[in-house]
Formats: sequence, structure tokens, C-alpha cells
Amino acid sequence: MTSSTALTSARLRLADVARLGAAGLRSRPLRAVLAALGIAIGIAAMTAVVGVSASSRAELQRTLDRLGTNLLTVGPGTKLFADEPATLPPEAVSMVGRIGPVTSVSAIGRVDAKVYRTDRIPAAESGSIAVVASYLDLPGTVGATVARGAWLNSATAAYPAVVLGGVAAERLGASTGQPVWLGEEWFTVVGVLAPVPLAPELDTAALVGWSAAASYLGFDGHPTTIYTRADEAAVEAVAAVLANTANPEAPAEVQVSRPSDALEAGRAADDAFTGLLLGLGAVALLVGGVGVANTMVISVLERRGEIGLRRSLGATRGQIRTQFLAESLLLCVLGGFGGVLLGIGVTTAYALTQGWPAVVPAWASLGAVAATLVIGAIAGLYPAVRAARLAPTEALAAP
Repeated sequence: MTSSTALTSARLRLADVARLGAAGLRSRPLRAVLAALGIAIGIAAMTAVVGVSASSRAELQRTLDRLGTNLLTVGPGTKLFADEPATLPPEAVSMVGRIGPVTSVSAIGRVDAKVYRTDRIPAAESGSIAVVASYLDLPGTVGATVARGAWLNSATAAYPAVVLGGVAAERLGASTGQPVWLGEEWFTVVGVLAPVPLAPELDTAALVGWSAAASYLGFDGHPTTIYTRADEAAVEAVAAVLANTANPEAPAEVQVSRPSDALEAGRAADDAFTGLLLGLGAVALLVGGVGVANTMVISVLERRGEIGLRRSLGATRGQIRTQFLAESLLLCVLGGFGGVLLGIGVTTAYALTQGWPAVVPAWASLGAVAATLVIGAIAGLYPAVRAARLAPTEALAAP
């Protein structure tokens, strides 16, 4: 009576596979680090781009939450039957203020004058600074704040006093208490505005009082921009009647806009640019994956003796294939985690320098790790199959 015993290969547990893969990486640490660095750079680029974009979007939302999205502006358009700009009637501001849901209204009017640092500056070097007459309640309506000095009041608004936008002050090299040459008159700078996100035209403006503009600069009293705040629930309804209210005789010659929409449009443009940068990060990630595949191919060629020995001791083709595939996955995952951490660090540093909240979406980090697993599987598949196909005798006979 005879008996036969079938020999079966031991099954590799997950811990055994991880240990085998890690052993292969530890045997050539410098090569592993350089290969993982390629993956890390691609992942870091993609994570940072998404993080900076999300941080910028969070800052925009924070700004809109602070300033509100209920600001509407009214301005003159073009006359229907003449190629010349239209005008708003002087009483347009008071008429708009009578609309029920309107909570506040203010205005500025363009003045035909220029402003210079001194009276010695050539007329052509005005620095593209607009001179405008302003209502006293303008800051409260548009959400402007004074960075230095003070805003116009009922006393200074009637005299040669001027408040400069932040950009205008920088171009003039002027600060509070200094005189500037404005419309053939010396005006004293009483304040400098901080940037005004919802009314960026004020950043490059020199603002004087409505009555002072009429007395000293020949201002005709026609507003060129009316700023209106309305109840949040009635913004669309107010926008629909603003043109008819501001200029009942020619409503078609009136332009109505919502500044927050312009900010959102700018955000959309930034999103398009972000898509381009993500594409570049994907290319970097692809190059990193090619580097990992190259590393694994070289590893298979250098370790033919090890492969032959393991096959002679009973390792199956599947186990050899799993070993090298695990090495590739571990290599990419290490690069992926390193890239995510680097991307978060870059995003945080950039957001802090800009004064933004640092935001890195969880989906970006998880997606980056998932991408590295896919790259690792693709990059390691061919080397793993090639290693598994080596016959034990051929592998052991290799020099």
C-alpha cells in the first residue's frame, strides 16, 4: 500500500507581502527615495494647487460674507441715438433712495480734474488717478474702511480736503496731513482708504466732498456711480427697477450691475487657471510613475538571482508577481503621503502670507493617495509580470 503527499506552496499573508516589499526597498534606499520623490513632486503640485484654490475661494466667501452680496451699482450707459456717454440726473440718488427695500444709497461723481504730488509735475503724468465727488455715507454703503487718517465729514467736505484710495496714495507718495495739487488748488489729504473689494474703482481715486467739488472744481452735480444696498431677499426685484427709477426719461441709458458677480467671475477665471495647473501636476505625476516603472524594471534585472532562488525554494509565479507589485505600490504610497504633506505645507505657508484661511479639501488628499495607488499598480505591473515569468534555471544561471 502506497501513499502520496501533494506539496502546496505556502500562502502569503498581507503582512508577509508588505514585509517582502519593504525589504526590497530597504536594500536600495537611495534609489527608492529618488523614485518616490518623483511621485511626491507631482502629488505635492496637485495638492498645493487645489489647496491654494480652495483657500482663495474660502477668502472670497469670507469677504462676501463680511461685505454682503446685496450691493448694486447704477451708472450711465451710452445714449441711444448718439455716440456719447449718457448722464444720470442730479436727483437720481434721492429717487433711488425711495425704493422700499433699499436700505442705504450713496454716490460718487466724476470730476474733470487731475491730481498731482506737487504743482511741478508735468500735466501728462497724472498717474491715472480719478478725481471724484463723494457723498459722506459712501464708506458705509460700499463697505470701505479708512486705513489712515479719517473720512470726510460735514465740515471737511465743504473745504479743500481729499481722501485718497490706497493705490492712489501709493502712486502719489502722499500720506495724511500732506497737501496735493488737485485741479489748480492745494488740497490736504485727510485720510487714506484700505482696499475696497466691492468698489475697486475707489482704490485709484481721489475723493472730495460733494459741495467742495462744486465750489473748487466746477463739478456739475451729476452722479456717475450710485451704490445701493437692498434687503437680501429683494435684491433681484430692486435691480429690476433701478434703471427706471434712476432715470425715468431714458432707462435704456442706465447700466445696473452687481459687484459681487464680478468677484465671482474673477473666481471662475481663477478656476480655469487652476485647471491648467492641475494638468501640469498630472504630467509631473505621470513622469514620476514612469520613473517608478523604470526603477522596478532595473530592480528585476539586478535581482534575477534572488528571483531564481525563491522560485527554487517553492515560490510560485503569483507570489513573485505579488512581491514586486507590492514594492511598486509601497514606493508610490510613500511618495504620495510625502507629496500630500508637502502640498499641505505649501498651501498653509502661502495662505498665511496672503492672510487667507488655509484650506485643503479632504477629497484632494484622499484622491492623491488613491492616484498613487493607481500609478503604483500600473507602473509595477509590467516589471512584476516580467519577474514572474523568469524560469528558476534561467534566473540562477544569470551572471
